[in-house]
Amino acid sequence: MKMANLLRGEVLNLYKNLLYVGRDYPKGADYFKRRLKAAFLKNKDVKDPEKIRELIAQGEFVIKELEALYFLRKYRAMKQRYYHLEDDKTK
Repeated sequence: MKMANLLRGEVLNLYKNLLYVGRDYPKGADYFKRRLKAAFLKNKDVKDPEKIRELIAQGEFVIKELEALYFLRKYRAMKQRYYHLEDDKTK
């Protein structure tokens, strides 16, 4: 039972982290929240600790991918502004 409680805490923590990261999702936070909830509900009956760990790892991978997406988006925006400023200077 102790293992289940430990994994439950990890799952809840993952859900909270994903909600936090999903705030800046390109299609909107509400869209992300609905998809996130559906994904977690789909797996709510999983009892096998090994499978739960796999799902947690999958969720952590999604967090890393989203962070990379946001970083790239910010980088592109900065690059675009920088080159836009350079174009203005040459005119």
